[in-house]
Amino acid sequence: MVDLKGQYEKIKEEVNASIQDVLENNTYINGPLVHQFQKDLEDYLSVKHVIPCANGTDALQIAMMGLDLKPGDEVITADFTFAATVEVIALLQLTPVLVDVDMNNMNISLDGIRKAITPKTKAIVPVHLFGRAANMDSIMEIANEHNLYVIEDNAQAIGADYTSKDGSKVKVGTIGHVGATSFFPSKNLGCYGDGGAIFTNDDKLAHTLRGIVNHGMYERYHHDVVGVNSRLDSIQAGVLKAKLPHLDTYNKARQDAARKYSVALSVNSNIWAPFICETCDCHVFHQYVIRIMNGKRDGLLAHLQEKGIPCAIYYPIPLHSQKAYADSRYKEEDFPVTNQLCKEVIALPMHTELDDEQIKFITDTVLEYLK
Repeated sequence: MVDLKGQYEKIKEEVNASIQDVLENNTYINGPLVHQFQKDLEDYLSVKHVIPCANGTDALQIAMMGLDLKPGDEVITADFTFAATVEVIALLQLTPVLVDVDMNNMNISLDGIRKAITPKTKAIVPVHLFGRAANMDSIMEIANEHNLYVIEDNAQAIGADYTSKDGSKVKVGTIGHVGATSFFPSKNLGCYGDGGAIFTNDDKLAHTLRGIVNHGMYERYHHDVVGVNSRLDSIQAGVLKAKLPHLDTYNKARQDAARKYSVALSVNSNIWAPFICETCDCHVFHQYVIRIMNGKRDGLLAHLQEKGIPCAIYYPIPLHSQKAYADSRYKEEDFPVTNQLCKEVIALPMHTELDDEQIKFITDTVLEYLK
């Protein structure tokens, strides 16, 4: 699904130099490269504070800890996403409230959010799924109306732009009260292990978060808040620092590949392919996900695998149907879109190294099976 080796070959000198610097200076934890990457990412995102941490799941959990949410507080998020989003809500003994998604963009339903709000609701977690920006103007309006926090799950959309109603552009992950991202190797900006970060423009919240990631310490052996051990190590920071200047180029390569996919696949009416606008800056295609609408999705999956084409189903089971998160509050009729998507979606290879020959082989193989 990704070609990290091909990507590495183009930047190996920069990556190797960063790693060598860490090895020679023995600054493995909180070394200079961590702070340099933090500053570079703050500049790239135009956000006041980036707090690096150990992984994207920790980033979400620490963001919620920093907001001082209490057990029993309700947190609204999408039913159609990876489990980490709801996992951290449950771990903190908060109450997850899952809602359906929009069929057109697969992001959280605005109507679903509105219907789910109760006096116990304290936060909304929109997920910028597969790299597409959620409708943040409307989400922030709902949050402001009900005095709710917004925690952006930006694990799949680093570098995407959001154009507000007033025409201004900002990076996703920096719009809500706090944002969280992952640097898992397959992400658009990925390291060579685990890594994550939290973003905020709130000075007080940033201070709290910096303590939480480091055992609650601001001064060594003085524990002022309950914290965790979640730090981005220097080697991973070095890899990310080397990659960050290339992120816009990486995202453009994904957008170009997605456009070619969609043009080729649009000839078959049984395939729903993502609509790609001319600028395409609101979607950075962490995954290229299509829907197969004639009941042949599982057959196509097997066919592609037989042909040696990597593919995957994101996601085969709704969160409300997962054993860990099942709840009598949820009714199947509340999730018609999610339930349908789980039967129709399939992800094709998407990465920075895709070439025209590969895209043609993949799309020809899809169309051959579905003709």
